[in-house]
Amino acid sequence: MNFEDFDENTKMLVGEVIGGYLAGERKGRLERFRHLNRVMKKRQILFTGSSLMEHFPVEELRASLDVEPIIYNRGVGGFTTEDFLENIDLMLLEPEASKVFINIGTNDISERFNVDGKWLERLISNYDKILCQLKEQQPDCEVYLMAYYPSNMDVINKTPMGRDTFGLRTRENMEKANKAVEELSIKYGYHFIDVNEGLADEDGQLKEAYTMDGVHMIPEAYVLILRNMIQYL
Repeated sequence: MNFEDFDENTKMLVGEVIGGYLAGERKGRLERFRHLNRVMKKRQILFTGSSLMEHFPVEELRASLDVEPIIYNRGVGGFTTEDFLENIDLMLLEPEASKVFINIGTNDISERFNVDGKWLERLISNYDKILCQLKEQQPDCEVYLMAYYPSNMDVINKTPMGRDTFGLRTRENMEKANKAVEELSIKYGYHFIDVNEGLADEDGQLKEAYTMDGVHMIPEAYVLILRNMIQYL
């Protein structure tokens, strides 16, 4: 039996159980960051954002690709720009990094935030607040706003859960979001970088071989991304 075969009450119960589990995972990860931030080296490189950053196996890949700089990862799965703002000290400010690479906002590209079609306004408003705090508190930090990775709508649309969760992440919407983030980078004098070379197929979609759900990627995809990032590290 597939998830879509369940009745609505069962689906709701399953959703609540999964939601509770994920909330516990996020809380535990944040508490771990709280302790790690006390002992980490300052003025290093920081990767921060949501699950697409959390899943970046940067320490293992750094070693295998002979990338020298120390890189800390502060990604948390499921985080929106609002979640990031609420935890900005743990996620961005406490590490006092010399360079920061940010990938946050894809979870805002969702129907649950699409009130009156204003998902993008919400995303950019919160992103702006994040960058404002960073600029005010750590003006010397070199900041790189990463272009959002492509998605694969063919894979996403295979399941109702995929459509409900990631259905707004069309190529058109991702391009709109990237353009808006690039404008933010100009506003704050930060860098906007697109390190997605090699991820997309001839139709501009995330290669199916790199993803299970149309959005999240396997380590081989992150190898390409890190290689594309080396020039900025």
